Amino acid sequence: MTKEPTVATTRKPINAEIIIEGNTREGKPFRPSDWVDRMCSTYATFGEDRKLKYSPYLKPKVVNGVRCLAVDLKLKTVNPDGYAQLMHFADENQLNILDGTGASIAVPY
Repeated sequence: MTKEPTVATTRKPINAEIIIEGNTREGKPFRPSDWVDRMCSTYATFGEDRKLKYSPYLKPKVVNGVRCLAVDLKLKTVNPDGYAQLMHFADENQLNILDGTGASIAVPY
């Protein structure tokens, strides 16, 4: 009897990231429309090659045609103040937040 080889997967666990949508909780588009790029730039750093590199914890994303910001929850450990600032921004602007399953959730402070 032989065992099937185990294949490692690179997918993140469902709760490894949240998505901050570019829509408010009322379903209206958030303005300015480039807010995702602005947030990513705020957390970016310059590499040795002098090029701007986005943080590995924030990624621009389009979900169902809406510009969103994917936030890796490791940011909460690596940069607690930055994570708190992002959650405050989302809450203050009443942005919709999705969990890894796509369900709308309360702001996860």
